[in-house]
Amino acid sequence: MKAVVVTKYGPPEGLRIKEIEKPRPKPNELLVKIRATTVTFGDAMLRRMRLPTRLLFGLFMGGLGKNKILGHEFAGVIEQVGDEVTLFRPGDEVFASTGMKSGAHAEYICIPEDSMVALKPDNMSFEEAAAVPIGGHTALDILRRGNIQPGQKVLIYGASGSVGTYAVQLAACWEAEVTGVSSTKNLEWVKDLGCSTVIDYTKEDFTQSDELYDVIFDAVSKLSSSRVKRSLNETGVYLDVRSTTKEKAENLSFLKELIEAGELRSVIDRRYPLEQIVEAHRHVDTGHKKGNVVITL
Repeated sequence: MKAVVVTKYGPPEGLRIKEIEKPRPKPNELLVKIRATTVTFGDAMLRRMRLPTRLLFGLFMGGLGKNKILGHEFAGVIEQVGDEVTLFRPGDEVFASTGMKSGAHAEYICIPEDSMVALKPDNMSFEEAAAVPIGGHTALDILRRGNIQPGQKVLIYGASGSVGTYAVQLAACWEAEVTGVSSTKNLEWVKDLGCSTVIDYTKEDFTQSDELYDVIFDAVSKLSSSRVKRSLNETGVYLDVRSTTKEKAENLSFLKELIEAGELRSVIDRRYPLEQIVEAHRHVDTGHKKGNVVITL
């Protein structure tokens, strides 16, 4: 099968497409033919990572050495299941996260049945569904800590990113009054996601305003609790995207329900074929992607 491997860590040019052996599922695993995956900020970060830090991260990822396959989310069709699998069957269309393992930048992948995997939403394409697990789950898991109630004021900083686009929609779904912070070119479509107010960070610093919020979620980790303190009310909560999250299949199923109810959608900036993986990484490296960058297979 074809897979994108890291032959040299650093610039995107270190990525190469190689033919490797197709995996075989263990008794508790699903063999999935991948139809779409994404290049996330995390993928680009790992690719750029220097040796000392890479060795540390590799302890949790099964290694980050030569010929590592990146890719942390995907959508596809189950081709084969292990003897112990009971929840899925061949032919099921699924979307999933690989967890710390990675490996989705390939034609096939094996994942455990009890990992974060669910049936693909009926009203989404494979490309749209592949962009949900990481950004959608991260936004959901962290925002829930804010215990958002109807009518509360919620500010999403970095509202045009992968996590931010889902955070805006989730907060709006919970009937909050959502303010999205983004750059000039993204304001209109960010507002269409569910913001009642948008702020152009290139022209205005929300922390210098007298407006107070119940929840401030930094979806790009560029703020600090000390900086936003004056913008929170007395019981206000500050949330950061770098918070630890625990992947749960039931959370992905919850997102699936919202998607099929028409309350949540993925935002795709660009689509690339697998053969253009280098170009996709270059775009992510700019730091200006809108929503998600999808790879089609």
